Amino acid sequence: MVVKILPNDSGNPPGKLADAELHFDQEPLAGLKLIGFAVWERRGKPGRNVTFPARQYSVNGERRSFALLRPVTELTAQERLRELILAAYADHEADVAVAK
Repeated sequence: MVVKILPNDSGNPPGKLADAELHFDQEPLAGLKLIGFAVWERRGKPGRNVTFPARQYSVNGERRSFALLRPVTELTAQERLRELILAAYADHEADVAVAK
């Protein structure tokens, strides 16, 4: 699996640094990608956060969100993926800094 970083060059919405995609290179998912991840600057404190793909829906006029990627048994699985995406973003930032 490869994490592809797509920088948010428009600066809109504020705080969104990049989108991220997971590109699969081994069967049975080879040739497919999972989209919907985003890297954000944390509000009010230093650091970054990753949001996961979700579907929004409405109940009695209230907007809610349904996570599309959830742990089967191990609750720390999402944290490992979050760290992988943040590491890919840090590598992307380093590559951009070297190119300047």
